[in-house]
Amino acid sequence: MYTGFFGLNSQPFSIAPNPDFMYLGARHTEALAHLRYGLGDAGGFVLLTGEVGTGKTTVSRCLLAELPENTQVAFILNPTLSELELLAAICDELKIRYKKADASLKMLTDKITAKLLKNHQGGFNTILIIDEAQHLQPAVLEQLRLLTNLETNTKKLLQVILIGQPELQQLLQRQDLRQLAQRITARYHLMPLTLPEVQYYVQHRLQVAGCTRPVFTDSAFKKLFMLSGGIPRLVNLICDRALLGGYSQQKPLIDGKLVQQAAGEILAIRQPAVKSGWPLWLWPLLFIVCVALGVALARGLNLAGV
Repeated sequence: MYTGFFGLNSQPFSIAPNPDFMYLGARHTEALAHLRYGLGDAGGFVLLTGEVGTGKTTVSRCLLAELPENTQVAFILNPTLSELELLAAICDELKIRYKKADASLKMLTDKITAKLLKNHQGGFNTILIIDEAQHLQPAVLEQLRLLTNLETNTKKLLQVILIGQPELQQLLQRQDLRQLAQRITARYHLMPLTLPEVQYYVQHRLQVAGCTRPVFTDSAFKKLFMLSGGIPRLVNLICDRALLGGYSQQKPLIDGKLVQQAAGEILAIRQPAVKSGWPLWLWPLLFIVCVALGVALARGLNLAGV
């Protein structure tokens, strides 16, 4: 709707993971480097955590895009599974055939083990990526650890990347998961963008969408950073709504006020209501004070002989 008004050839702030708008800030680049290191020959588990919307999916997609062709990846997006369901999901991702009626932990584990050995003998690496891993049950995590026991003298035959929110770090601190925690060869916690990074992020997406002129004022960037906390997903949502507001008001330049209005619609920010009059609990107190003053005044008049 607003693209023509701002000279854009597409919507720059869609939250869909469009690779054309891929932006890797310093923190995202560092996170990607940690993942690469963790997937070295001796790697077992790799951990990537961050708040919702900080760009964990972006980093994982960048990693997938650069993996060599001799890599088979199993990607699990819904980890709210039992041990048996997890093994079945891994078999499905790795194209392993099995009879569902006969499925058991041992049978599926044997199937996966055979697949890992076949991949290794054929020169293939096998990687399991689990998103939203904070939802994994401890028993399921232990089952994952057991799968990574298969190894050569120099290499794990299955490498696992766990991606999740900060609660995943707390989960892995459990005493019964200490063996798994000790196998994490690389971990990185993705922080939000800084103010300069937010500015560059917004300008980058505008340029990719075909706009080279300034669209957001300095005050707009400061307000955007304050209200979004530097979280890319929130930056996208607020900027998209701010551009729509600028179009509806025929303002070619987005200022702090428009960003505030956009954030109010997106984040349900409300200004504190101004209360009229005194609170109800104060009236009985005032009545008691008035009575006491009246009594004191009457006594004073009696003592004065009036």
